[in-house]
Amino acid sequence: MKWEVIFPLLLFLIIIFLIGFWAGRYVARTDTFLQEYFIGNRSLGGFVLAMTLTATYGSASSFIGGPGVAYTEGLGWVLLSMAQLATGYFVLMILGKKFAIMARQYRAVTLVDFLRGRYESKWVVILAALSIIVFLFSAMAAQWVGGAILVESLTGLPYSVALVIFAVSVMVYVVIGGFRAVVLTDAVQGTVMFVGTLILLIATIYAGGGIDNIISDLYAENPRLISPFGSGGTLTPLYVSSFWILVGVGVIGLPQITVRAMSYKNAKAMHRAIMIGTVVVGFIMLGMHLIGVFARPVLPGIEYGDKVMPLLTLSILPPWLAGIVLSAPMAAIMSTVDSLLILVSSTVVKDVYLNYINPDAGNETVKRISLVVTTLIGILVFLIALSPPDLIIWLNLFSFGGLEATFIWPVVFGLYWSRGNKYGAILSMITGIVSYMIIHVYFPNPFGMHTVVLPIILSFFAFIAGSFLKNLSKTHAPEIT
Repeated sequence: MKWEVIFPLLLFLIIIFLIGFWAGRYVARTDTFLQEYFIGNRSLGGFVLAMTLTATYGSASSFIGGPGVAYTEGLGWVLLSMAQLATGYFVLMILGKKFAIMARQYRAVTLVDFLRGRYESKWVVILAALSIIVFLFSAMAAQWVGGAILVESLTGLPYSVALVIFAVSVMVYVVIGGFRAVVLTDAVQGTVMFVGTLILLIATIYAGGGIDNIISDLYAENPRLISPFGSGGTLTPLYVSSFWILVGVGVIGLPQITVRAMSYKNAKAMHRAIMIGTVVVGFIMLGMHLIGVFARPVLPGIEYGDKVMPLLTLSILPPWLAGIVLSAPMAAIMSTVDSLLILVSSTVVKDVYLNYINPDAGNETVKRISLVVTTLIGILVFLIALSPPDLIIWLNLFSFGGLEATFIWPVVFGLYWSRGNKYGAILSMITGIVSYMIIHVYFPNPFGMHTVVLPIILSFFAFIAGSFLKNLSKTHAPEIT
């Protein structure tokens, strides 16, 4: 165990714990537990909003899985990854003030709350809740695997022990501090991610003898590594363009991202977050994926892509600085895990328990149930993560696609099309979920596009068709509630 590396990481974790305990004071003395624990009483400022968007979106796939794929594919994967540049802009501009205003009108603390208020249908709520629970479990598992791999690389401990350490670290401050702890730690973690990316990018370029030398080495090994098409020529223009839907426009359908758009305090905070978030996300995504490509000539022969970042950092930086830099992927992973954990917990407690099991539950009962549910979800994800996949980025992208195919049109049409109704929302969600699962299993990447594109197109038309069935259903069928 390299204690010079581990000590800065432990110091970072202590700071995160202190923030969690401090935020827990708000939870302990609030009279509105749901508003505080799950959405921080809608009090986010511009900087915190930008950083929580960045930190929630920047995950194990951005800091470990993505650079691992870039190491294999070359600069073509860097081009593909830059579809993420406009993530914060798309989310806050498309949802914008209208989403925050409507969420306040419905007293919504989750995306499902918003859909329930907008469509007034229990089936919309049930479909939404099931989708979040199913797809976000795979997303959380991906993050926990990434965190365990990072701890394993640093300490030399067995994977299962590293997973226990990571799981306990995250669950302590999330269970105690709720949403406020999540977003405040996200602000710290987003800053660490930015600084860590900058340091490691400079160090990698220096270790490789400069950009010109690195590019020459890549060209000598395989000219396709510096082309837009990937090392095997598989990154076609259509496939790369389809990622603008998966990790660009489609991000507005991710519940863990949209909940941020209902939690800021005023329009000034939103506008400031758009500017800060775009710059920070752009730099981190470009920097981390370039690091993955530049690592190939610096540290050749790495077979397991998810270990590129930890091994590179430990190889080219002094131990104390490596510990600081490795706080960046740890921050990215923890910030995504905590957001997903609080989101799934809020779905179970607020959207299922309070709506359909015990609507009259008191504040203390809700508090107790929330803490228990959050803990149990963490334990279940831990059990899933005990058997990790080969590359965590694919597990993460699978959950992204499923959530986007389910939610994008009920959210967007719910805001901007007054004639959109529960029939359209239900049909769109069913179409999105079913088509995504079928295409993902039997027809992956149809026509050379990412799997998510066709389900999003099909669910778009399904929403319109379902909404126009309103009058016919009143005449010929019983009312859906």
